[in-house]
Amino acid sequence: MFTRTESFQEFIRYYPVVSVIVSIHIILYLLTALPIFPNSLLFEQLSGVNLYIWQGEIWRLITPIFLHSGFSHVLFNSFSLVLFGPALERILGSFRFTWVYLITGISANVATLLIEPVTYIHLGASGAIFGLFGMYISLNVFRKHLLSRDNRQLITTIAVIGIIMTFFQQDINVISHLFGFLSGFLIGALTLRKRA
Repeated sequence: MFTRTESFQEFIRYYPVVSVIVSIHIILYLLTALPIFPNSLLFEQLSGVNLYIWQGEIWRLITPIFLHSGFSHVLFNSFSLVLFGPALERILGSFRFTWVYLITGISANVATLLIEPVTYIHLGASGAIFGLFGMYISLNVFRKHLLSRDNRQLITTIAVIGIIMTFFQQDINVISHLFGFLSGFLIGALTLRKRA
């Protein structure tokens, strides 16, 4: 389930949303890393700056989901998405997966806006990725038959470790991780129970 055996072309065909999101990550990273134009321009316009969001730049609740601060940041988040996104895209379907990803990422950024100081700046896909973990836990609770026992144990262990590590790593948006996870779980609880 979490082991990738598809060819590159098969991966793109089977998981179009994950493929598009990872492509956006890479394109935005390259635009900020390569000397095509001042890399600060994208960060200035797209990062989540709480002050600017309060002043009406609402797009900053969405754009930080796709923007990363460096190579290791984009690599880790993109790898996590490639590892954990495909199975969920297959289970939910591309349309629902897209909305879960966006809503959990936006929820994480709204929570960051409301809880962190007005001077706080944030970016990265981890809120949305933790939203996927939350959705997996909902699947584990409400629709167990969609996941094998081994996969349920694996994803639960990874989600728990991810949440614990949130509190021990530097420069982590703890609010984003927690509220991304919570929103993913709640979306699953609301939608999966109705269909059970």
